[in-house]
Amino acid sequence: MAKKSKKREDRLSDLPDSILIRILSMLCEDTEDSKKVVRTSVLSNRWQFLWMSVPVSLEIEFPDHIFGPPGKWERDVLDYLISTHRELNYWRSCQKIKKFSVVYDTRDPERFVKDVDLWVYFASKLANVEHFKLRCEDGYVFPQFAYKNTSWRKLDIQLCTNLNPLANVDWSGVVSLSFRFIDWTDGVMEKVLSGCPNLECLELYQFLGVHCLEISNAKLRKLIIDNSEIDECDLSLEILAPYIQNLKFLGSCRRIYLRNVASLVNVVLDFDFCFGKEDPLQRKECTCLKELFHDVVHVEKLELGPRCIQYLSILELEGWQPPLSSWKFLQLGTDLEQLNFPGICCFLQNSSDLKTLVIDGDKYQSTELLLKYTNKDEQIRRFETRDFNCSFLHLKTIKILKFSGCVMPLVKYLLKHAIVLEKFITAAKYKRSDLYYVKMVQELLSIPRSSPQASVIFSYR
Repeated sequence: MAKKSKKREDRLSDLPDSILIRILSMLCEDTEDSKKVVRTSVLSNRWQFLWMSVPVSLEIEFPDHIFGPPGKWERDVLDYLISTHRELNYWRSCQKIKKFSVVYDTRDPERFVKDVDLWVYFASKLANVEHFKLRCEDGYVFPQFAYKNTSWRKLDIQLCTNLNPLANVDWSGVVSLSFRFIDWTDGVMEKVLSGCPNLECLELYQFLGVHCLEISNAKLRKLIIDNSEIDECDLSLEILAPYIQNLKFLGSCRRIYLRNVASLVNVVLDFDFCFGKEDPLQRKECTCLKELFHDVVHVEKLELGPRCIQYLSILELEGWQPPLSSWKFLQLGTDLEQLNFPGICCFLQNSSDLKTLVIDGDKYQSTELLLKYTNKDEQIRRFETRDFNCSFLHLKTIKILKFSGCVMPLVKYLLKHAIVLEKFITAAKYKRSDLYYVKMVQELLSIPRSSPQASVIFSYR
């Protein structure tokens, strides 16, 4: 009788490559896990090269400049650089690197520029990197060789003082592009965009120095401009973008002009004007906002931030009538102050195609600006006595976040005029057993509704 083989059976190694690579890829949550994947190469000849097919994520973060004994930081940096360069030598063998992140924040940015250049060269020329993120201290000049790369699909550049391609840019693989704190000079943005024919999403943070942003990329659908981390702003910004469908504008601004934006579908306007003492009565802000509303009357979805709501109320006080719009979804960010109710209702009057209305009461904004024009008692009186003669012929869903008793006058108005309403949803932070909340629910349920099929839904957050 033949003896059984004593050789240990390795069922795991008998699995197909695709399954083993899938198993290894589930281990790669961060750089340290990626190193563990490489160590599997010593298990057997079967495993020796499998790690090269596993998409990994790598991060280089320069050591902080900490206080300690003389020379300690320099030794730590030297050890870190030696280790990093050694590891990159074998990571270049990977078939694909999902994300390669370089964070270079140091008090001596010029000292290690050659090392940063080497890491950028690795990301742009040696390895197959899909998402490259580069964050450097002010003073770093983005190298010319990196303006030509076809493997990147997502590129995120932050704090590079000098971004200035001398020749044509070729980032033909990039579909998502993000810039933060870049000192833009004339012609650079045009070169960058012309070198990204497949660009679908453009994100610009702390965006200064460009007064005309012309986007002719036929595949670009999403544009985000976020100046929320700065107080300064340019005198004006003109946007020409015939293909974008989604526009989000946050933070500080002066004048925004939208030209040729017929493809827009979704728009978010959550900004504050920074005219300051130059225009204490906010005349210029109101004029800009009027023009913006005319530019976006055709979109399907509009979201307004709390400062925009206050400007609406100021415009309503001055007798302004919003243009007729065709948006189907409207979200208003306001702290549900009754000061804003007349402006909100005036705006809703000209939103005849509206199907969904969301009022986000979590968005706080000081009422100091609006109180320059009126007072709370006067606004409440105007709201209660003014005849907002309209019916919402298509409004089927209303949702109010951070629901409270002070919003009841607005709720009565909405329930009275929403004649085909199906759902009225409230989200409150009170406990179900809270006596105030119980009374508020009872009052809400007692309000007459024009729509017989309207149901009231309570949710708790």
